[in-house]
Amino acid sequence: MEGSAHQGSHAGRASSWISVVLILIGFTLGGVALTIGPNWTMIWVGVGLMALGGVLALAFDIFSDVIVDAPRVLPDAEHTTPFRGRRRSLGASGKSIEPPDKPEG
Repeated sequence: MEGSAHQGSHAGRASSWISVVLILIGFTLGGVALTIGPNWTMIWVGVGLMALGGVLALAFDIFSDVIVDAPRVLPDAEHTTPFRGRRRSLGASGKSIEPPDKPEG
């Protein structure tokens, strides 16, 4: 994509997803084993799968998959507040900017 800005992605590599899936399967298996018994054999198989997934996650360095997107700049937005019918706008910092009070008269 020549000339276009990099959009970033949080998809990750297939090797990282293998370790995540192993951890999830182990966690699910252990949870099911707790509710049906407890079935200690299934619990320890689940713990083993989670440990294997954790070791693979360290070996595959899954934290290097994160791609930080460019900062997003949101335009100023004007909102009506239900309190006293006053209008507020949100600045670029996200903080509320109160308009000056109208003189009574």
